[in-house]
Parts: sequence; C-alpha cells; structure tokens
Amino acid sequence: MFSLSGKVALITGAASGIGEASARAYAEAGASVCVADRDAEGGRRVAEAIRGTFLACDGSREADCRRAAQHILDTHGRCDVLVNDAGIGHVGTALTTTEEDFDRLYAVNVKGLFLMSQAVLPAMIARRTGSIVNLASIGGVIGIRDRLAYCATIFAVVGLTKSMALDHADAQVRVNCLCPGRVETPFAFVRARVQEYPASERAYAEIAAALYLAADESAFVTGSALIILIIDGGWSAGK
Repeated sequence: MFSLSGKVALITGAASGIGEASARAYAEAGASVCVADRDAEGGRRVAEAIRGTFLACDGSREADCRRAAQHILDTHGRCDVLVNDAGIGHVGTALTTTEEDFDRLYAVNVKGLFLMSQAVLPAMIARRTGSIVNLASIGGVIGIRDRLAYCATIFAVVGLTKSMALDHADAQVRVNCLCPGRVETPFAFVRARVQEYPASERAYAEIAAALYLAADESAFVTGSALIILIIDGGWSAGK
C-alpha cells in the first residue's frame, strides 16, 4: 500500500501484537526493521521471520533506549522511523489502583516512549527528516471505565505526541499517534472482546495507518492523533 523502500525503522514492543504486525508490514513494504522488546524469544522469532535484527530492550531504562538507538546508527547510519508500540494495560479505579500499579504503567507507557524518542531524535534532527509513530488508543481520547491508570498514561501519550510534533517541526521530524480501539493481541481478554465487534477483522486495518505515517505520502502530517481510525464497532460513538 505504501512503500518504505530504503527506510530504517526501530519498532518497540515488536515481539507480539500490534508491534509484531507493524514490523512484518514495514518489512514487507521494504524497510529494514529492528525489533526491540523485553521478550527475547518472541523478538528473535519476529526478527528472523522478517530478516531484521533484534535488540533486547527495556524501554523504561534509559541505557537500553540509548543502546538501541546507537545500534541503529552504527548499523545503518540513520533511523528514519521510530514506532513506540511497547505498552501495558491495567484494570482498576482510583480506589483499586495501587501506587505500584500506577508507577509501573507510567514507566512503560509514558517514560518508555519519552526515553526512546529522546534517544533517536538527535540523529533525526541532524538529518532533518524522520517520523515517530506512537501507539495510543481510544483510552487517550475518551475515559474508559475501570481503566484509570491506563487512560491517564495514554492521554499523556497523546500530549507527548502533540508537544514533540510542535517542538521538532522546524527540523522536519514528524510525530503522530494512532488511537485504535480494541485490537487482537496475545492478551486473552482482548481476544475475547474483539470478537464482540460485528466486523472484528477490521481491527487489522490500523496497520495501514502505521505504514502511512512512516511513508513519504504523509509528509504533511504531524501532531495528529488519528482518532478517525478508532476501530471499535461504534462503541465510543456515544461517549
């Protein structure tokens, strides 16, 4: 659908779920892909399948993020696209969410995105080109019952996206995020819920948006949260 021929992409959380699907789609579109994930077994499996490279990486650790960015630069001389997909969820209200729960979600969903972006931005700015694609969700657009900490962190992802887009627009670095609804991932409850939708297969259409944001065709798109691509069977229409 969109060509990424000659582009170099670093994708976090790519050992499974949306990250894996994005890695496969990017590779099929012609990109050289580096799979970054804490899951070494899954990450190596994906990297081998797409003839990419794997990096063991905990996105909540600054040293890991900087090592991943340096690996990309040492191997390819540049990083054209960063996909911040690594993220975790949590069920709970203000009364049932512990401080440890909140800190854990913030470390992965917000701090991890910040650290990885911070690690690759200097090289993108120096070359005056680059695209950062952040994976958010409808939880960054509307409130979701029993998802206090998750929504708080995903709203932060949308805010970070818009702020980075403004800060680095002059350097021709674009920053956008995707806000899909429930998408089938290895999490069992998501697989169960996605089957409730009348056309659950449409959940995979959001991968095309991830390709679009990495391709030259989206050169005039930055600071956007593509909420039009919420794929939730109309669930959020009345919210």
